[in-house]
This record gives sequence, structure tokens and C-alpha cells, in this order.
Amino acid sequence: MRYADSRAYVVPESLDGLAGPASGVVELPTHLDWSEQRVYDLDDPAQAGLMYERVIRESSSPRDLAAYLNAELLVSLWDRLHLPVRVRRKWESAFPALARTT
Repeated sequence: MRYADSRAYVVPESLDGLAGPASGVVELPTHLDWSEQRVYDLDDPAQAGLMYERVIRESSSPRDLAAYLNAELLVSLWDRLHLPVRVRRKWESAFPALARTT
């Protein structure tokens, strides 16, 4: 069994609660990103996508999702995010509009 198959992924109750920054530079805390690159420029789509992938995969509470994800930016990035199949299905099941962006 792979780690991604057993991980308990967090999904927010609503996309409306995702009120994180939509632009600028963000530094993630180590519990979300323990790599050397914990600083992301959200104005660069590649960096924004990488940060969103990490936050979605590593969040252990809805508070993390609300603090670092922005609903509008999430929708615009969704089809380009590289996520484990299980987490993508969980999010798209909760928010069918995301599945329609792909």
C-alpha cells in the first residue's frame, strides 16, 4: 500500500471559506512544507500550483486550507495540479464544479 492511499486528506466544508492570499509571496509553515523552498510567489502560476499541491496534500486541518488557499485561485489552478488520485476524487466529490474545470 502506498502512503497516498492511506493518508487522511482534509477537505473543507465549503470553497467559500478558502480566503487565503491570491497574490504576493507566501511562506508556508514547516508542518505544510518541510522543503528548503517554503516561499512561493503566487503571481507565478508554476509556484502557485506547487504551493497549492503541498497545502492540499499536507493539511491536517481545515484551518490550514482556509489560511493558505484562495477559492478563486484554486479553481483557476485545479486542472493543472498534480494530486494523488484519492485526494482529487475527494475534492471533486465534495465540489463537483472542480471536476468540470478539467
